[in-house]
Amino acid sequence: MSKRKDYITWDEYFMGVALLSGRRSKDPSTQVGACIVNNQNKIVGAGYNGLPIGCSDDDYPWVKTGSFLETKYPYVCHAELNAILNNIGMDLHGCRIYTALFPCNECAKAIIQAGIREVIYLSDKYAGNEVFVASKRMFDTAGVSYRKVEVQVESIVLSFNEKDV
Repeated sequence: MSKRKDYITWDEYFMGVALLSGRRSKDPSTQVGACIVNNQNKIVGAGYNGLPIGCSDDDYPWVKTGSFLETKYPYVCHAELNAILNNIGMDLHGCRIYTALFPCNECAKAIIQAGIREVIYLSDKYAGNEVFVASKRMFDTAGVSYRKVEVQVESIVLSFNEKDV
């Protein structure tokens, strides 16, 4: 018997971890996850978009429109920043980050400062927005590469039924 042929690639695996992390988000409109990986293909950080520790998900707004302080925007910590802050306590220089959405300018600054060298994203649906144009400009200047993930599978279904193991 030879080995299985339909196993997922490293990119699919780590993007899958990022997407699964996003499932922890309480945001009703956008669930984003991120996964940081070192050169040995070991996960060293993960995060999702959510409120800072100590701020109740029930006490802050989750809406996208209205006066600034009544929206989610001043309060939510993005997945990429959470992954950096939640890392296992190691230097992130030379690591790569997998994220569902291309990082905003604020996360791009944190990625650069952390020493992450590559960004792999699933969607760049806001590419024309100035926030994301700024991200690419900073990444290009700082030598951080970025690319859209290439996948061979469209979806992966997880089962928590012990009979499927």
